[in-house]
Amino acid sequence: MKIKELADIVSRDPRFTSGHRMCGGCATPIIVKSVLASTRKPVVVASATGCLEVASTIYPYTSWDVPWIHSAFENAASTISGVEAAYNALKRKGKLKGEIKFVAFGGDGGTYDIGLQALSGALERGHDFVYVCYDNEAYMNTGGQRSSATPFGASATTEPAGKVKPGKEAWRKDLVRICAAHDIPYVAQASVSNLVDLTDKAAKAFEAHGPAVVVVLSTCPTLWGTKPSMTIETARLAVDSCFWPLYEISEGLYKLSYRPAKKIPVAEFMRNQSRFKHLFMPGNEHVIGHIQRRVDEEWVKLLSLCGEKE
Repeated sequence: MKIKELADIVSRDPRFTSGHRMCGGCATPIIVKSVLASTRKPVVVASATGCLEVASTIYPYTSWDVPWIHSAFENAASTISGVEAAYNALKRKGKLKGEIKFVAFGGDGGTYDIGLQALSGALERGHDFVYVCYDNEAYMNTGGQRSSATPFGASATTEPAGKVKPGKEAWRKDLVRICAAHDIPYVAQASVSNLVDLTDKAAKAFEAHGPAVVVVLSTCPTLWGTKPSMTIETARLAVDSCFWPLYEISEGLYKLSYRPAKKIPVAEFMRNQSRFKHLFMPGNEHVIGHIQRRVDEEWVKLLSLCGEKE
């Protein structure tokens, strides 16, 4: 997608409006607006309980200018798949005409963890919908508890760094490959730092014939401990360190979307985040080294899957 095409997308009437109560510097509203603007077709949205739902629909106000359904924490995917099934039934009966797109939004807690069963079932059944995970890497809506998307070494309220443990001691799940294992038409990993790439992938997801999943890194200044003004820059550092590579899997084929001109150390991504500050204290250097080795190994694996050379 070219910059001119992106300018056309962002100039469209917003389907997610200002006035919401998301935290200053939160990346999620940018993600939602970009995704919804990536199709001109009518859209129906389901949103899992979480930061996005709570802050965008404080009664009697709403930021959603599209048909919108609030689902419980665990069932946004099953809700939107039920709506899609009802729509198809009404079309078969001749009671509805035209094309409608269906999209569900969920955070990492409601996707990687609590909602994984509902998402897996919807993907396996083959519903024609898009699932977007705004991944801020913990249960941010309820106080920063660790999720299975929380990075190794990060401090979370339910797995704090201290004298015994240097933060979370498990590696994050690879949600993109988990979804791809369902043999669905389209899966992608994107970042708020590259809106051209994000909108391009969202457009592909909407046009896929069947389930599509887009996982987007969503910077959280409040609980990552970064400055609100650094939202995009923090996400960019995640991409350029290959902590969060940009790629897509279309009909089972891996394709790298972006390759840093110069791969930076993962410490540069972590340095200005309070959730990692303990790792920069004397005695924890080996943890950063451990994380760097894992990032390097995963990057080499991804290049191989994409048919790229180091």
